[in-house]
Amino acid sequence: MTTSASSSAFYAEPISSFLAQSNPHILGELSRPGLFSITPDQSSAWEDEIRLLKEALQGIDGFLCLEFDVPRIGSRIDSVVLSGGCIFVLEFKVGENSYHREAINQVWDYALDLKNFHRASHLAPIVPILICTLAKKGSTELSQPFADQVYEPITTNPENFPHLLRAALSTIEAAPINAEEWISAPYQPTPTIIEAAQSLYSRHSVESISRHDAGARNLAITSRRVEELIDQAARLKEKHIIFVTGVPGAGKTLVGLNVSTQRRDKNLATHAVFLSGNGPLVAVLSEALTKDEVARRKKAGERKPPIGKIRQEIKAFIQNIHHFRDEGIRELSRSPSEHVVIFDEAQRAWNLDKTKDFMARRKGLKNFSHSEPEFLISYLDRHTDWAVIICLVGGGQEIYRGEAGISEWLNSLKAHFPSWRVHVTPNLKDSEYDAVDALTSLQQTSFVSLDRSLHLSASMRSFRAESVSSFVKAILDRDRSTASKYLDDFRERYPIAVTRCLDSAKNWIRSHARGSERFGLVASSKALRLKPHAVDVRVTINPVHWFLNDKRDVRSSFYLEDPATEFQVQGLELDWVCVNWDADLRLTPFGWNYHSFVGNKWQSVRKDELKHYLLNAYRVLLTRARQGMVIFVPPGDASDHTRPPSFYDHTFDYLTEIGIKVI
Repeated sequence: MTTSASSSAFYAEPISSFLAQSNPHILGELSRPGLFSITPDQSSAWEDEIRLLKEALQGIDGFLCLEFDVPRIGSRIDSVVLSGGCIFVLEFKVGENSYHREAINQVWDYALDLKNFHRASHLAPIVPILICTLAKKGSTELSQPFADQVYEPITTNPENFPHLLRAALSTIEAAPINAEEWISAPYQPTPTIIEAAQSLYSRHSVESISRHDAGARNLAITSRRVEELIDQAARLKEKHIIFVTGVPGAGKTLVGLNVSTQRRDKNLATHAVFLSGNGPLVAVLSEALTKDEVARRKKAGERKPPIGKIRQEIKAFIQNIHHFRDEGIRELSRSPSEHVVIFDEAQRAWNLDKTKDFMARRKGLKNFSHSEPEFLISYLDRHTDWAVIICLVGGGQEIYRGEAGISEWLNSLKAHFPSWRVHVTPNLKDSEYDAVDALTSLQQTSFVSLDRSLHLSASMRSFRAESVSSFVKAILDRDRSTASKYLDDFRERYPIAVTRCLDSAKNWIRSHARGSERFGLVASSKALRLKPHAVDVRVTINPVHWFLNDKRDVRSSFYLEDPATEFQVQGLELDWVCVNWDADLRLTPFGWNYHSFVGNKWQSVRKDELKHYLLNAYRVLLTRARQGMVIFVPPGDASDHTRPPSFYDHTFDYLTEIGIKVI
């Protein structure tokens, strides 16, 4: 049953067939033309791997896959052995004499990826094994599995590898695995935004990196609908504005990145550009794409990829929205070179007052009279034939003073651009978008199409529990019973804990993260009285270092020292999050109280707009985790007038009453 190049493994056969086949035959199957460039080192490593597997698998019944594809990670597992109801994930390091942490995490990541995203692997025990061919020592026994039946990686050498394999088979009891069903089972990945951007930029489609289960709104459906509307606008010479909505983590940014990658060729009439006002997101994605592209070119044999040129290419692909806006101001009579523009987090565009103030102070334009949405539409409206604006909209995501929300886009269309064809979802009438009046008014004067396919209702970020965003909404709405119901539904798959001890929170998060799963501290930018706990939000993090650097770098999120605020994490994500909840947002018997720490004391926030931003800040923080989170609510200090226990106790009690586990 040797597989074709299009299947999930380069080689897939019963172990008995593998043992009977000659080594050159197996090597020939792995080296078939068209799979990828085969170097002498790779061929030599395969020869050693085949030899070691034949020695270790003697007398073992089962199935073997070589070079099994892991699309989310963009890599291949050296070997997967199915035997005795177990899945053994094997990584060979030929010529290595020590077990490096990166290699241990690599094989652990492979095992976790199968567990989380390969349908036939969800219920099976998975044992990751790292074999270093020149190592003298290694693991002597099997550890206890985690709750999801994934074992901690075994490190071993060729001498002990066969014994450990047999010891695991004699210890672990599991239902038999049907090899043909396993090899053909769908792989349903949920990549991080960074992984997704890298995959899309390297010409993968959104279908190849997204889930296909009926429980999640398929990103491909929304992407295809947007593509259809772009082609319609170009064909009929019309101007369209499309609003793509979705819950936090649903994949709105993915939709935009997919459109821009598919249409990034500047020679295309429908060339598109991805714009974001989110500086940290642009910086992190740009650096991640640069590093990934450099690594890809080196792997392809290019000795010194031109990093500067690559950065410039990526800069043209993902741009800061304010640079795009400023170009339109400098060239008031010229239309943009692009006919298709994607605005990420469009609800955060500036209102009239904020835009006027900025233009007067920073640009010297004293009479500027447009909100940012109005000006951006007018810039695209300069095209005499056709144009498309795609607005990616998150509900309840406005966190900066002066962010207009989606209603400003709708009001601008009604007042100044009645000929534009508007495509929205019925969900835009939900309370968190605050756009009912504006949409109703627009429908009376313009062509407005209601299209359900433009809404993403299920979180892709929290792949273990799609309803986390709804759970967070219920918490912030003070809807105890609804929040409890959501929690009961996913508490086993998506662990959430609450504590009064920050050290306990850090230990909890470290104990749950495995392999290279990323974790970190987050806190509201107004949480100024977390400083006694060594959590200082006034320390400005570099989001590139915080999100991309490894566990050895003190600037990375892994060190659990510097917190990221809502401004630095919006649009990005971690696997595990510690949310630090200060007295800026505190619960009382009468509802939420909103505060800002000024000078030496807390002051009440009176303006509804600022209350809205603070509540949304916690909405952002509480929806950053892909796999689980712990919430730290300080105990307070009766001797400190800025941190009495009463400022925190009601919030803590509320979270525990919902049913969140206390640690």
